[in-house]
Amino acid sequence: MSRYGAELARADMIAGATAAAVVVPIAMAHATIANLPVQVGLATVVAPMVAYALVGTSRPLSVSTTSTIAVLVAAAAASVAPAATPAEAALIASTLALMVGAMLCAGWAASLGFVANFISQPVLVGFKAGIGLVIVADQLPKLAGIHFEKAGFFRDLASLARHATDFSPPTLAVGVSALVLVVAGRRLAPRVPWALIAIGLAIAASAVFDLRGQGVETAGALEGGLRGPMLPPLDLLTELWPAAVGIALMSLTESIAAGRAFVGRGEARPAANRELLALGLANLGSALFGGMPCGGGTTQTAVNRSAGARTQAAAVATAVIAVLTLAFLAPLVALMPRAALAAVVIAYSVGLIHLDEFRAIRAVRTTEFQWAVIAFTGVLLLGTLRGILVAIAASLLAIAHQANRPHVYELRRKRGTHAFRARAVEHPGDEHWPGLLIARPQGRLYFANAERVGDQLWQMQGDAAARVALLDLGAVTDIEYTALAMLSAGEEKLREQGAELWLAALNPHVLAIVRETALGRRLGRERMFIDLPAAVAAFERRTGTQPLPEGAPA
Repeated sequence: MSRYGAELARADMIAGATAAAVVVPIAMAHATIANLPVQVGLATVVAPMVAYALVGTSRPLSVSTTSTIAVLVAAAAASVAPAATPAEAALIASTLALMVGAMLCAGWAASLGFVANFISQPVLVGFKAGIGLVIVADQLPKLAGIHFEKAGFFRDLASLARHATDFSPPTLAVGVSALVLVVAGRRLAPRVPWALIAIGLAIAASAVFDLRGQGVETAGALEGGLRGPMLPPLDLLTELWPAAVGIALMSLTESIAAGRAFVGRGEARPAANRELLALGLANLGSALFGGMPCGGGTTQTAVNRSAGARTQAAAVATAVIAVLTLAFLAPLVALMPRAALAAVVIAYSVGLIHLDEFRAIRAVRTTEFQWAVIAFTGVLLLGTLRGILVAIAASLLAIAHQANRPHVYELRRKRGTHAFRARAVEHPGDEHWPGLLIARPQGRLYFANAERVGDQLWQMQGDAAARVALLDLGAVTDIEYTALAMLSAGEEKLREQGAELWLAALNPHVLAIVRETALGRRLGRERMFIDLPAAVAAFERRTGTQPLPEGAPA
């Protein structure tokens, strides 16, 4: 932005303070998801937001902790050090942040921003819904003051049912009260920072009624506050790299999705490759100051945008408030009941589960709905780390499935026009030419789908018994050697049957490829046309055939 004056600064400061009222308590709550001290969550607000503000391309994106990343961090820490102390878990989280940052920066150097699209939206919907349920199941015992060893989603639910009578009445009262306040408040007045209010009231109740003395667990002392720059231990790299890859991909995907969702009028969409660098630096900064892996969060970004954030200066204001919280409010934070944090986590994590999106996906494409269900089920059955691998695999399988099953349409001409469209019962008056098959394959033609495309074309040719098979290649972006071999073999087979293959509407790239082949030399200029109308006109001149409406006798 060329000029940054007092008006913009005022808007950003207000937006940053408003976002902080949501980000600060949620950051502390997300730290508890990862079984980390709450100051780790606050540290993940400070350096990441400042780093992203300097390099990022999205104006409103708020980069700090997210519930998805927190769950992945918890799973990674549990896999390498199941009995880790909070301090040891914090070091593992910082190491993960360092690795994630390095991977994202390396991705930027290699121009891998396109990787953000490797997890499809339906798969992401299913994955995040599974994460939401996992988080709720993880936080319910904390809400009620129940303790048992965690062993996976379904076994945790069974353990929760067995220990249901072991709840702590004061803890449950605090947790349920905070949960009701946040859920009801967000529905009645969405702009009010109900998470901060619930945490504030819980701290006040803790101080007045000595909740800790009644068995209610609290956050405890914030040991050390925001630590200075230091490198986390590097001896865990070999064990943590698979988790770091998954977290890096999720950080990029979530951040790009959140940034794109809140693009304002006149603003450019986030540049995926530049976002790799910005998020990489944010994670490196988080690691150096004792934070955990980070990414752009939808909730805090929505608050930031709705509060009027105009530039990334709003994020800097949020970071400053997080520093002040660590510096001056540590005694109050120490009194914070963990049940209240669990309530905030549950209230916001339920928002990851969007049944309406499942219904919308199913209404459009059943196949993609199945990918969403696979990702959802993978998280619940296999855990979060394996679940993200299932999500990635499901996305790649979806890509392969769609790329390997291109549609081939038989075309008709709309009467009185030069427009061609797929043959359909809804258009009974569309025209065709006896002896002429017009077919349109779509997408890239290559070795994996060439046979399927060829089978569809031969089925159409057999049904039409055409003298000329005219292929409209206008929707074919590229053609690979195997597909060319399929077309060449088809052309030879048609000649043996006394028929011909014609091509039309080849883009310059495909045309150049075809001309270099024996097929192109056989077809020559006489059987390759600039567009469908030119090809049809040539057919009419050669045969004297006139178009007939659909269903008319030849």
